[in-house]
Amino acid sequence: MTTTSAAGVSGWPGIQALQHAFDYWVDAWQRSVLFLDVLRQRGNNFAEYSAAQVPNVLQFQFELVMGGRELPRPVNYGLVRIVPPEGVTIDPRKRPFVVFDPRAGHGPGIGGMKHDSEIGVALKAGHPCYFVGFVPEPVPGQTVEDVCRAEAQFLRKVIELHPEAEGKPCLIGNCQAGWQVMMMSAANPDLPGPIMLAGSPLSYWAGVRGKNPMRYTGGLLGGTWLTSLSGDLGNGIFDGAFLVQNFEYLNPANTYWDKSYNVYANIDTEPPRYLEFEKWWSSPVLMNAKEMQFITDQLFVGNKLAAGEIVLSDGMRLDLRNIKSPIIVFCSWGDNITPPQQALGWVLDLYDNDDELAASGQTIVYTLHDTIGHLGIFVSAKVATKEHEEFANAMDLIDVLPPGLYEAVFTQKDPNTVNPGLVLGDYVVRFVARSLGHLRALGGNSVEDDVRFATVERVSEINQGFYRTFASPMVCALSNDLTAEWLRWMHPHRLSYAIYSDRNPFIRPIARIAEAVRQSRRQVDGENPFLAFQEAMSKQISEMLDRYREVRDQMSEAIFMTVYGSPALQAAVGLRSDQTTAVRRVGRDAMREAAARKATAELERRIGEGGMREAVVRALLYLGRGRQQLFADERGFAVLRQIRAETPKDQQVSIAAFKQIVHDQHLLLRLDEERAIAALPKLVPDDAEERERMLKIIRRVATATGELPDDLKLRLARIEVLIRRAPLASVKAGEQAPWKVASSEGAPAPRPQLVIAEAGGRGPEGQSGSDD
Repeated sequence: MTTTSAAGVSGWPGIQALQHAFDYWVDAWQRSVLFLDVLRQRGNNFAEYSAAQVPNVLQFQFELVMGGRELPRPVNYGLVRIVPPEGVTIDPRKRPFVVFDPRAGHGPGIGGMKHDSEIGVALKAGHPCYFVGFVPEPVPGQTVEDVCRAEAQFLRKVIELHPEAEGKPCLIGNCQAGWQVMMMSAANPDLPGPIMLAGSPLSYWAGVRGKNPMRYTGGLLGGTWLTSLSGDLGNGIFDGAFLVQNFEYLNPANTYWDKSYNVYANIDTEPPRYLEFEKWWSSPVLMNAKEMQFITDQLFVGNKLAAGEIVLSDGMRLDLRNIKSPIIVFCSWGDNITPPQQALGWVLDLYDNDDELAASGQTIVYTLHDTIGHLGIFVSAKVATKEHEEFANAMDLIDVLPPGLYEAVFTQKDPNTVNPGLVLGDYVVRFVARSLGHLRALGGNSVEDDVRFATVERVSEINQGFYRTFASPMVCALSNDLTAEWLRWMHPHRLSYAIYSDRNPFIRPIARIAEAVRQSRRQVDGENPFLAFQEAMSKQISEMLDRYREVRDQMSEAIFMTVYGSPALQAAVGLRSDQTTAVRRVGRDAMREAAARKATAELERRIGEGGMREAVVRALLYLGRGRQQLFADERGFAVLRQIRAETPKDQQVSIAAFKQIVHDQHLLLRLDEERAIAALPKLVPDDAEERERMLKIIRRVATATGELPDDLKLRLARIEVLIRRAPLASVKAGEQAPWKVASSEGAPAPRPQLVIAEAGGRGPEGQSGSDD
């Protein structure tokens, strides 16, 4: 009879499997206890956060500057100054940044939740920084209009505090705060500087079939009557938990499995990040029922903002074309809440063609991220240290861009980068001229789909009328503060947090058990086959929930298209079968067009007027117009900054004045490029040395991005001849100058057909111009 050593026994496959199973189950049990303790901490954070008077997740110290409750129309908003962290120096001459927090159900502070954030990058760049946040409970009676007026007051205060700033404050509006900032800016166009919209929807019906299912929600619920019901049950208060719940329904795999499983599977490293985010996500805020009703009626279902149909209580009609500050739109293909079509579609609602956009004096810059989700646009540290940081560094350049549509393109700086010392960050920022055709190429609704959404709006009004007339009085009679508070605390979103807190006596002992587990923690080996089986099962569960989401979304879209595409329903709500479009377009404004015609006539009269600055800017813009799509590069602007710094202070021009010069010279070139360039000799000084200094500046800026291509060398040669007032010795009599050869046939480039006076953008017989 033989015996087997312990080492030999441990090598048996059966014993190994048992050992793997034992190790895995010990680890799994410990992770389960630790995961329960994370839920307990999350619940305690929720209780503590909910009890705070001014809860927030800001990672920066701040000082209250102005409280909204002190205003004539009080609101629950406030303006605070962000105290720069140690080691950060603020330049008082730089424009202030004001970050507006989204009040879309969640608590305040998301824009400064991390040091690598919108606030963090603004401080790092030396800008004074302010934050507009709110407390959880609204002031009784406050409206969306009151909030917009308060934000205007906050902005006036910031401007007052920074008299030395060289530019107007830059505004950053995240999600819901974006459209609210746009409303405020349309009513007060003289206040803001550049406006950055991060994941902000402004065209609520836009999207493409097979994606963007959230836009169908209003129709599937029969309109906005459920918003009214929720407000009545809340005794005049709308619970933001409903909005948070809607966000969670969009991605059931993440909500019901992936988020929690990621913590469970990485229990030794993941809890701090998870708890930090859940502290913000767990505590929804409240809104007055009238506030939420305005949002759903006027925006989500009505889609009235871009159409210029929102009228304030004083009779002012909000027209987004009033905004003259540059507008930066940051959106992402990975955003299932605000897809690019909803973030950019409003531009197509306002303008028919590119000439109309340029004539309006509006500058719009956009960038499209490939993958980042909605919250990542203003939470992700990677986004903050790339897009947000580069935008902060290039904000002055954006502010002086000529009117038009541009796409911001970021290129990683590498050893081959020309003049890397002129690049402030890790990426070279270029602004590429685009046309409205590029936005249309993103996709959108068909005419039939637009009629469906118009049908939703009318059905919503009918249902709202029935509810307000017959059901609302009864619901209001049964509601009071006590029932409203009980319903809020019984909401599944809040209950899922509160039930795991120390207020639950069955959860309280978990803290002691978890501490013991940490003392004897045994992590399973990464090669354990049971761990691989766990990962495979998790993947299957996640994929199953994704398949459910896809089927649900397909069914929702099919129901929406069928119901609201019914000719009978459309006719019943007053839509005609011969209707060619249901899209609201902002109307033509006779006063606006008359003012534009007058401004154009005055500008054309001054085509030969100006001095050295106007001549240099006109020459540089002329070169820029020859670069095909590329219009501006941060390195050229950096050279202009250097030249400005080399100029005596009493001769320096402000950013606002420089912006006006760029605007005027750009419009002159669009009006008549040949005539504008031919007039250059009238603008230059008589002193030959001064003219040579002008040419040196132009060459220095033009070559900041590298050697000029041959076609731009020809343009530069023409500029040199005109500024020096030299005869065209190189061009023989009767021969065409080489810089006029622009077409393949060798004919001179045709004069751009821009009629700035026709601000409505319609040509003869109502035809619209080309996009390209």
